[in-house]
Amino acid sequence: MALKRLTVVAPVFNEEDVITEFHRRVKSVLDGMRDRYDARILFVVDRCTDNTVGILRQIAAQDPNAQVLTLSSRFGHQMSLLAGVDFAQDADAIVMMDSDLQHPPELIPQLLEKFEEGNDVVFTIRKATEDISSVRKLLGRGFYRLLSYLSDVPIQENAADFRVISARVARTLKNDIRERSLFLRGILSWIGFNQVSVEYLAAKRAAGRSKYSLSRMFALAAAGILSFSTKPLKMGIFVGVGMAFLGFAVGVFTLVEYFFDRSIPSGWTTIVMLLLLFSGVQLIFMGVIGAYIGGIYEEVKGRPHYVVDETMNLHVEQSRL
Repeated sequence: MALKRLTVVAPVFNEEDVITEFHRRVKSVLDGMRDRYDARILFVVDRCTDNTVGILRQIAAQDPNAQVLTLSSRFGHQMSLLAGVDFAQDADAIVMMDSDLQHPPELIPQLLEKFEEGNDVVFTIRKATEDISSVRKLLGRGFYRLLSYLSDVPIQENAADFRVISARVARTLKNDIRERSLFLRGILSWIGFNQVSVEYLAAKRAAGRSKYSLSRMFALAAAGILSFSTKPLKMGIFVGVGMAFLGFAVGVFTLVEYFFDRSIPSGWTTIVMLLLLFSGVQLIFMGVIGAYIGGIYEEVKGRPHYVVDETMNLHVEQSRL
């Protein structure tokens, strides 16, 4: 019986303090499944500024099943995952997970059990994170609730980029879905097929610090909202109608005051307040429209999603580099 091919795709950015331990733990888990899977690890390096690439070069020299794909610039976490899917050659199953050890490698066999039951996507739900701040928890909860309200695509709260996808889901991502503002948690939910979730406890970072700053979290949140909802645009219609009725009511009130109380001075304060209110609402929705137009602009430029700098233990056609 032929072994199934398995690739673990791990985005990497400045993880010199933890990448060796990550490789050791993942390799240990994969070695325990050699009777069922021909497994390899594909590290996708998002242009580091530390010695991560040097460490991975040593790992690749010692372990032929450790593949490295280095990108020419920092294209972001989601693009790194997409690059890993693109270069996971002929894999029957792909595991996506972060390389900071907050996604426990020991959970991989459980995810693959669910995959073997016929599920095309096995995604994980964080029950808790040991070292996450209360501010990040609050922001994360608020984002998922807002996205659930705005989006027609169901997205699980606290879903993580730790998952298994089947070959046909990978082919769909490779051939049909090439968005630049990529939000994989929403895309995979939108794709459909058989999906199941597994809960896990996210561990404290083994070393280093989180690479997801608040600005990057907000950028990912914006990508999720803009990719899966046009409700912010539609809200402009209802707010505009509401403001029009408010302006009409204030106009009627001012007109009545003018005829019944001639001693009242001109309502310049009211006018200023209304101008500020209407201007503020208009600027907000101009910004919303601008965000959608900006997304269209990024798509029509047609630039590549990422550019490859170097590969190790990864034999690919030269035309793909």
